[in-house]
Amino acid sequence: MDEARLNDFMGKLVNDMGGAAMLANVIVGEELGLYRAMADSQPTTPEVLAEKTGCNPRLVREWLSAHAASGYMEHADGQFRLPEEQALALAIEDSPVYIAGGIGVVASFFHDKDKLVSAMRGNGALAWGDHHPCMFSGTERFFRPGYKAHLIAEWLPALDGVVAKLEAGAKVADIGCGHGASTVIMAQAFPDSRFVGFDYHAPSVTVATQRAEEGGVGNRARFFQGTAKSFPGDDYDLVCYFDCLHDMGDPVGAAKHAYESLKPDGTVLLVEPFANDSLDENINPVGRLFYAASTFICTPNSLSQEVGLGLGAQAGEARLRQVFTEAGFSSFRRATETPFNLILEARK
Repeated sequence: MDEARLNDFMGKLVNDMGGAAMLANVIVGEELGLYRAMADSQPTTPEVLAEKTGCNPRLVREWLSAHAASGYMEHADGQFRLPEEQALALAIEDSPVYIAGGIGVVASFFHDKDKLVSAMRGNGALAWGDHHPCMFSGTERFFRPGYKAHLIAEWLPALDGVVAKLEAGAKVADIGCGHGASTVIMAQAFPDSRFVGFDYHAPSVTVATQRAEEGGVGNRARFFQGTAKSFPGDDYDLVCYFDCLHDMGDPVGAAKHAYESLKPDGTVLLVEPFANDSLDENINPVGRLFYAASTFICTPNSLSQEVGLGLGAQAGEARLRQVFTEAGFSSFRRATETPFNLILEARK
């Protein structure tokens, strides 16, 4: 046995345990408004922060101390400060790097642990709708900042001729729309186009409808319960899949239905988690996050449906190309990318 190697690994485990514990603290801080109360990046004491947020000062001190020990905050002379960079990630919800709200996804892993154990001992199936409710709200809040930062400014312009169609007035389907974050963002940017979102999870459709009303686009963005293989319509200019195709039991069948639903010159926008084509190429922090999430969410959801292809969140461009080629598309390309996303375009 290599004792140094053992010690290194134990250090990694302790670090990961601390990280998991901190994520729970982040969820608490986000819910209680502690980060928002520190968003001005000015030093504060536990007592002042507790008074501003209506919290117990002794527990606030411990919470702040955990953040200082983790490097999330600065500490000097009994005062704590949330630096501007950390505030962008933890306190400012309109920030493109805001992450605190999305950590609820990780909380759902622990809530749903027994369900995953049963799935692993059985047929592998755990349907999306069977997760803890914090999965649904956390997913919306995890993806929305990236969509707001990139969808209108970068992703749609990277597609061939799509922005011009949207500006002139296009018909768009957003498949697997969830709480409708992507749909609402597009509807707000292109007032002459019409958007319809489909999701097989009825509670998400209800929330998406509320989001459209709150966003002032309820008359142009409508939401319905439906599946990727049966949603209605046959004259779409654009069909979108945002971080959902790999979760589907039959992504080839979904892509075939999109092919049939598009106009002859229509486009599919496929946004997927960033991945290379092999495990060895994905052994990095992004791959670690997405493989772990795929174990709890994406793959068991696919296995709960017909076909159960189980692409997983790290399918990679080559495997996704194969799906769309099999569905009949003649053109498939990587339009652009971010560190967390592949943005792919498919055409007939």
